[in-house]
Amino acid sequence: MKKYNYVPVIGLEVHIELSTKRKMFCDCSSEHFQIKPNTNVCPICLGLPGALPYPNKEAVKKCIKFGISFNCMINKFSKFDRKHYFYPDLSKGYQISQYDIPFCEGGHWKSSVNSVFRIKRIHLEEDTGKIQHRKIGSEYFSLIDFNRSGVPLMELVTEPDFSNINDVLDFVKDVQLASRYLEVSNADMEKGSMRLEANISLRKEETGKRDQMKRLPDYKVELKNINSFRFLRSALEAEIKRQTDILKMGDKVIQETRGYNEKTHQTYSQRSKEEAKDYRYFPEPDIPPILHQSKEIDIIKTDIPEMPWMKRQRYKKDIGLKDEYTEIFLKDRKRSAYFEQILLLNKNSGLDLSYIADQIVNKNLDLKYQSPQKLLNALSVEKNKTYASSKEIKNAADSVLKENTKAIEDLKNGKIQILGYLIGSIQKKLNGKGNINEIRRYIENALMEN
Repeated sequence: MKKYNYVPVIGLEVHIELSTKRKMFCDCSSEHFQIKPNTNVCPICLGLPGALPYPNKEAVKKCIKFGISFNCMINKFSKFDRKHYFYPDLSKGYQISQYDIPFCEGGHWKSSVNSVFRIKRIHLEEDTGKIQHRKIGSEYFSLIDFNRSGVPLMELVTEPDFSNINDVLDFVKDVQLASRYLEVSNADMEKGSMRLEANISLRKEETGKRDQMKRLPDYKVELKNINSFRFLRSALEAEIKRQTDILKMGDKVIQETRGYNEKTHQTYSQRSKEEAKDYRYFPEPDIPPILHQSKEIDIIKTDIPEMPWMKRQRYKKDIGLKDEYTEIFLKDRKRSAYFEQILLLNKNSGLDLSYIADQIVNKNLDLKYQSPQKLLNALSVEKNKTYASSKEIKNAADSVLKENTKAIEDLKNGKIQILGYLIGSIQKKLNGKGNINEIRRYIENALMEN
């Protein structure tokens, strides 16, 4: 009898609010976090009749820059479209987005083990308002704040190439890092500057045999309102389990949009999932098509720094840094820049780079007050320092412990500060040549024996 496995098929949609001064189609400030409701608004972002939108060039440039970094093809001819749906936070009854000719198409991302995941498109649209449910007096109201309405929103859509949750998490973390490296967004998930959606289905495969065609299932379930990486992992695990249980029973999974409840660790139905035809897309008549010359795109390319995945490979492969240190440097650009200066200065010092990285990461150095050259000089002195032998440490320690019987009793009774005094006294006898860790271990062992 044939046995079957169910392999996850996952595609992602990542929404990123761009850090521009003004909104996507008007001159209102794009600030909306902890701002008095409905202050950064105008007839355009409120969708009032007769108000004409005009695109934010800075937002378009940031989107193209982001697309280039993910190996996308940049469309020299592009346009905006109207996406129609009805919801209270969408004042016009449609959203200005992009449908069939986005700014960026056909990119890819490589994982740390060189697996390739395709990016379908990266496009621009306007964000919606924000609904707040509040009790006023004895009654409940739904209030709408339009400060967020019209803020530039970039959407990255992948192909359904993911089957492993760890790959999904690695990808979205790199998207967040890329947003910060390129300075297109702070991608702060707590503030809603980066929001995730996942489309999930399961492909049936015979045990021991891979479906080389990787046929897509005839349904997909969308998980919405994902606001943290931990939440994403839990939601995916819960939905994969739910779909697996349904398919094993011989039932069919319904195509729909679902949310995730952290308390019950289960997903729940929200609504039926819309298709493109439901949105009645058509070209935005108030904004002409946007044309880009090759020269403009080439100028944007020159402004792209070394991306996090490139730096990761260089740190791990060329330098041999631990994964832990590599990821710390990738997330902390100040420490990374400091380490890069060390790399330039260290060519003739002969110091081990992993040792230097350990000092930068674990010693909590104040990088503001210690130049890379000063650190290298200090570490070189430390490296060439002649330490006292174990026998010399033993003799000095025995002498100090014999002279300080009361201090030893105090240390046994919990006065930890005495340990520093004893170490200092031993170092004095050794003229500062003792290894602190070795001295500490000797004292601790001596206390256990007595």
